[in-house]
Amino acid sequence: MEEKPEKPYECTVCNKKFPKTSDLERHLLTHTGEKPFECPVCQKKFTQKGNMQKHLQLHSGEKPYECTVCNKRFSESVHLKSHLRTHTGEKPFQCPLCVKKFSHSHQLSSHLRTHTKERPFECTECLKKCSSSSSLREHLRVHTRAKPYECSLCKKKFGYHISLSYHMKTHTGEKPYECAVCSKTFAYSNGLRAHLRMHSGDKPHECTVCHKHFVDTGDLRKHFRIHTGEKPFECTVCHKKYSSSSNLKTHLRTHTGEKPFECTVCHKKFAQGSNLRSHLRIHSGEKPFECTVCNKRFSQPTSLKVHLNIHTGDKPYECSVCHKHFSNPSSLRGHCRIHTGEKPFDCTVCHKKFSTSRVLKTHLRTHTGEKPF
Repeated sequence: MEEKPEKPYECTVCNKKFPKTSDLERHLLTHTGEKPFECPVCQKKFTQKGNMQKHLQLHSGEKPYECTVCNKRFSESVHLKSHLRTHTGEKPFQCPLCVKKFSHSHQLSSHLRTHTKERPFECTECLKKCSSSSSLREHLRVHTRAKPYECSLCKKKFGYHISLSYHMKTHTGEKPYECAVCSKTFAYSNGLRAHLRMHSGDKPHECTVCHKHFVDTGDLRKHFRIHTGEKPFECTVCHKKYSSSSNLKTHLRTHTGEKPFECTVCHKKFAQGSNLRSHLRIHSGEKPFECTVCNKRFSQPTSLKVHLNIHTGDKPYECSVCHKHFSNPSSLRGHCRIHTGEKPFDCTVCHKKFSTSRVLKTHLRTHTGEKPF
């Protein structure tokens, strides 16, 4: 049996023992905070000469440690050792609370904060706290608008690596995750999980302010900004701010004129998907919005809202000239032409002009001889 080397030199601070005085001297620097070895390039300081020499390889670009599997090279042996776990699948760092395993110690440290709820990394811009330095770096891109990840196919850039991964699926069309209920497929497992809650009705994410429940954390985060008033997404053209990136993206089309949503029937284009969906009801004749008073149906919720004014007697639309009130905006527009003298409706037979389509329709009967009443 091999004898362990004798360790006669003991640290007076923590009582750790060492076989050599030089080892003890190096160790004592961890207590004193002294860093006598300085990088001649960037002046960063180190407690040990060996660490400083390893650091210098960052400046020289030297990478002497090569992976025997994929030939990727590293400046330090510890980085190569960590990298090798991507090939072996080894996960030596286990969480003592939930038994989840990790390939790197820093991943375990970050994971442990999900149990302790500790968030030691704070954003200097908005004071949001994050559980890891990498999460803070990603969050800071909300403020800086940095997009370091570029698609190699279409050159589109993204602020987050995961966003690039999602985007790449738009090129490959790969959707390996299928819903067992409706057979809808998804590019990612979390997309499928969120979708399944539409079938189950499960909404596990609750707002701590108003207790409204949501299917996924993304929807909860967007909703929470209603309470905080936070609008972190700013238009670079007019500096208007929005609470979600999707709202900003939609707004930007008012500057670019982009209309990516096209009707397959008449090829009319729209800036928003919701506008296209509303438009399609013109072709389908679908009227899903029903008045609870008279059962009249409408293709748009706004049309139903205006119609309800007939039943309530509400007249919210006011003429800015004579202050007369109307129950719907079209009646107000027709009325305003009395003040402006505008007559945009032209008879195709005698070219007489009228202020409203209703009056034009009545006039046309003088030509057709129609007597509907």
